Amino acid sequence: MANDEPRNPGRRSLLTGAAALSVAPLVGRAASTAPGGAIAPAGDVDMILQVNGRDHRLALDVRTSLLDALREHLHLTGSKKGCDQGQCGACTVHADGERVLSCLTLAVAAQGRAITTIEGLAGENQPLHPVQQAFIDQDGFQCGYCTPGQIMSAVACIKEGHAHSDAQIREYMSGNLCRCAAYPNIVAAIKQARGAMENG
Repeated sequence: MANDEPRNPGRRSLLTGAAALSVAPLVGRAASTAPGGAIAPAGDVDMILQVNGRDHRLALDVRTSLLDALREHLHLTGSKKGCDQGQCGACTVHADGERVLSCLTLAVAAQGRAITTIEGLAGENQPLHPVQQAFIDQDGFQCGYCTPGQIMSAVACIKEGHAHSDAQIREYMSGNLCRCAAYPNIVAAIKQARGAMENG
């Protein structure tokens, strides 16, 4: 006896069909070819990033973070990839003098802004920045992984006037995590650097 009623699709076949339909446009776009038969990368755009006083011409996927552009394409590895979610501060850089989390900033959105990384903080053939020197003097690091981000945030902390008390420094620097717990030394370094920056 033939069953003429339409068969209800099972959960598995429904999910498999939906997944196939959602991936099909992506596969088609990624497989588009450039002249000469090479596969054209999807979403690459030409951009100019001004980093540490120099212009860098790059062709990057529009989804590339500033952190990945700095580390993977410009080979400036001072900014660290800690959490890649904007929660640890290890990737902190300056954009037009303001601290930003480079893991949450798209490279394409950083065009037209002056980006400063830890490598460009003191300038070529110049003495260390007062904050860098203070971190050394006060032993403001242990493993050193978070130190570039700590230093970049500390510079902003002082420049923005948030370094007048230990409590104020701790509050402003709370977005930068140090798994080695060098926090008292970091506060001492910021206090030392504040004096040098204000008098120099």
